[in-house]
Amino acid sequence: MTAGPDEERSGLTALARGLSAPKGFVDASLAAPAPGTIRLLGGIPAPTALPVEAIAKASAQLWQAPDAALASLQYGPARGSDALCDWIAKREGVDPRRIVVTNGGMHGLALAVLTVVERDATVAVDDPVFPGFLWALEVSTTRILPVPVVADGFDVEHLARRLATGARIAAAYTVPDFHNPAQVTLSAPKRQALIELAERYGFHVIVDNPYRELRFGGQDQGIAAFNESDRAIHVNSFTKTLGPGWRVGWLVLPDHLVDPVTRLRNRLDVHTSSVTQAIVERLLTDDDQWFDRVVAGAAALYRERAGVLVGALREHLPGALDVVAPEGGLFLWPRLTDDTVDAEALFRRAAAHGVVYQPGEYFAAGAADPRRHSSARHLRLSYSDRTPEELREAVRRLALAF
Repeated sequence: MTAGPDEERSGLTALARGLSAPKGFVDASLAAPAPGTIRLLGGIPAPTALPVEAIAKASAQLWQAPDAALASLQYGPARGSDALCDWIAKREGVDPRRIVVTNGGMHGLALAVLTVVERDATVAVDDPVFPGFLWALEVSTTRILPVPVVADGFDVEHLARRLATGARIAAAYTVPDFHNPAQVTLSAPKRQALIELAERYGFHVIVDNPYRELRFGGQDQGIAAFNESDRAIHVNSFTKTLGPGWRVGWLVLPDHLVDPVTRLRNRLDVHTSSVTQAIVERLLTDDDQWFDRVVAGAAALYRERAGVLVGALREHLPGALDVVAPEGGLFLWPRLTDDTVDAEALFRRAAAHGVVYQPGEYFAAGAADPRRHSSARHLRLSYSDRTPEELREAVRRLALAF
């Protein structure tokens, strides 16, 4: 993206001038849809899945305990509060000293990039890719090596071939569980193979895993390959389980990266809100089973909604879309089966009929013309924050667009 004369005279840094305009999630065409439009846009938790009453109770308890309240209004450790780090470490199966609490998942991704990706280095990324990672990556580089996402996740063999023929990367990025947008899960053998590849060629693996808790089918592929490696940076958050407004996430770091990340953190935002951490701590630690019940309830809700959406698509659009039922997460990634269907025109007609979604082309990584990319033949449909009735009506409107 080239800066114009006005930008060059504005006093902006080259970094600030070079940041791309986000597509899709905040695209102007989607920002203000017509009244009554059903939005299948974002990975937003269902309001009924968020533990509002428990949050209110924990908040009140904090302010009723003067010592704890005063402590929460002071500075805190850059790595995060001891109690919260201990809880996360126990769940991840690692030493608490390897945990750094962040301001949500995007903050964790940015810290990872700033720590292990040199300026203008190349990073291997999912293709299709979560666009938010490309935004985070821009603080260091725009050079990417797209790696196809196939039925069992990130194509490790493809990356191995590229590396064997001379490609060199600073890091590889993937969403291993319930991929955004492709909904697939990286198999356990490929998780291990990716780590072995990182160890052989000396790059880091940035593992973005916010949907892992929201499994409602299939087999858990495990996280030991990531958390036991000194080449993996495991990024997670409470965004999809307790709500994005918390802005609380975490990194599981190899030992040699804890101090560098902490030093970097001290030069940026110092630490995550002590008040927020104190409330989250109370929620998680007062009852050892509480969080498990929250995520189990959310997963059951999303199972129902995913089933409704898949069933409605198969009923109203038989043969028009190749639909694979998800095993978890918040998204469906159906593919247009008829190559003569104009995906861009379909999106416009769907919006006119009162349903909007994310066109697949927004998730293409590295294609010169995203509309010619295989992702452009897909629709990303989010079912998480829509009721079953809304999902059925959305599909009815989508059928009209067809």
